[in-house]
Amino acid sequence: MPKVKIQINGKPVEVEAGTSILKAAKAAQVKIPTLCYHPDLEPWAACGICVVKVENSPKMVRACATSVVEGQNYITHDPELMEVRKTVVELMHSNHPNECLTCARNGTCELQNISEDFCIRNETYCEELKDLPADHSTTSIVLDPRKCINCGRCALVCQQLQDVWALEFINRGYDTVIQPAGGALLGESPCIKCGQCSAHCPVGAIYEKDETDDFLKAVRTEGKHVVVQVAPATRVAIGEAFGMEPGTIMTGQMYAALRMLGADAVFDTNFSADLTIMEEGSELVKRLTEKDHGPLPQITSCCPAWTDYMEKYYSDMIPHFSTAKSPMMMQGAITKTYYADKAGVDPKDIYSVAIMPCTAKKYEIGRDDNMAASGHPDMDLVLTTRELARLIKRAGINFLTLPEEGADSPIGAYSGAGTIFGVTGGVMEAALRTAHILVTGEELKDVNITAVRGMEGVKVGEVPVGDVTLKVAVAHGMVNVRQLMDEVREARIAGKEPPYHFIEVMACKGGCIGGGGQPYFTDEEVRQKRVAGIYSDDEKSTVRCSHQNPEITQIYKEFLGEPLSHKSHELLHTKYQARPLYQK
Repeated sequence: MPKVKIQINGKPVEVEAGTSILKAAKAAQVKIPTLCYHPDLEPWAACGICVVKVENSPKMVRACATSVVEGQNYITHDPELMEVRKTVVELMHSNHPNECLTCARNGTCELQNISEDFCIRNETYCEELKDLPADHSTTSIVLDPRKCINCGRCALVCQQLQDVWALEFINRGYDTVIQPAGGALLGESPCIKCGQCSAHCPVGAIYEKDETDDFLKAVRTEGKHVVVQVAPATRVAIGEAFGMEPGTIMTGQMYAALRMLGADAVFDTNFSADLTIMEEGSELVKRLTEKDHGPLPQITSCCPAWTDYMEKYYSDMIPHFSTAKSPMMMQGAITKTYYADKAGVDPKDIYSVAIMPCTAKKYEIGRDDNMAASGHPDMDLVLTTRELARLIKRAGINFLTLPEEGADSPIGAYSGAGTIFGVTGGVMEAALRTAHILVTGEELKDVNITAVRGMEGVKVGEVPVGDVTLKVAVAHGMVNVRQLMDEVREARIAGKEPPYHFIEVMACKGGCIGGGGQPYFTDEEVRQKRVAGIYSDDEKSTVRCSHQNPEITQIYKEFLGEPLSHKSHELLHTKYQARPLYQK
């Protein structure tokens, strides 16, 4: 890529041709304020806060969407620019509720932060608020259009990254709102509850349904036996809420904090990730060796947002879907059966909680009757990483100084394979580590299957498993899935051999480490650090394959029998159904 030489406030800078003024300024250690811009999205210059001057030109241009030109000097800050930007923010205040103290984004709101940067202490313009009701129609996220600043991030991420199109711009001018087409509620729309809209919203216009009070009520209720599981991706992100570097592994501190919050037992979803591999890996081997066991490719089903998307957009792919439940739901079913018996606790007295990086997990626990395989709701409550952070702060726990503690037995031990479920390609790699011994009877010499790692939107490759060469594909971010699904569909219609044997899909960019319930301000750099943390946790594990986990061996010996047994199917597997895009 050719380079261009420019100046930022008179300081020489050399950047690649086509670089935006915003990025060039960042390279020069100059911060231009923004609200509508997000590095995950194509810039579209909606808010106008990033205006800059071009020397010897009367115009102001928007830095996020304007490319640099050879030889130009760009002025990013002077009294006039600062006044213009302040005015834009003050105008936003005029139709934004002044409810910071009770807002879900208090302390993490980008409008709040930028208002502080501009020292806005008075309301300059008359307040004129829209009288619009909040949308509570999903069990996962809440849309509060009164707080929307029309930056468009939520609609862009829903359309550009997730290919869902649940959110759109409706009306024009002052009457513009962002909501589902036709004025439908989110719960009636194609929304897959992934929460990427809330993760990218700069203010409190979209946020996860907060259920922290439900947890506190449970731990205070006499006779309730509160059991908590923690997901793989939460351990490398929770520290960010307390000032730690992204990717810092805080597993032991999470266990300790949850016990201080009142949990009676703390387990790890990584255990049931290992359980998932035993079931899903065995299912893959069956599909490879027995024609009547299901068509190829087998497609993973751990992500509830992807499951919802598939049922709405690709219901003809249901026969390809693994019937294995997600690790969270497997853990829930095992908690209220195997663990309940071991602990001598009546399942009806168990209150099962999951700490997840994902807002769609709130939806998953009640998606259908299969989520009550134990005879009771297998999961009672899901809290996001953000909600757990708020609980810890609320309880006055000094999280960073907590001594590390271990998970409880018998469903708390995990392998490195369970950990890597938190990143894109991780489910695939974990499954292949175990599929190898199921097919060949031999352990892999090197369990690091790097062919399925990386942050490319779609990764394809061939992995030798004994005499079989598996064709595999991995996609993350729903917009990248369509090409894989269309490729499989076209091959099937044409009567051709399937292009792949095994496909992994995760709805969110980067997989669960970039989930919609993770700490705010997630970008590519943050994702990469979280990914590094996950692989570090895998590498330091003494057991790195799911089938080597001694507690997995124990549960099959004592309770389940073997993978794909009748009891396994009753508790650990599910079914799918076609769903309409718009609910009536």
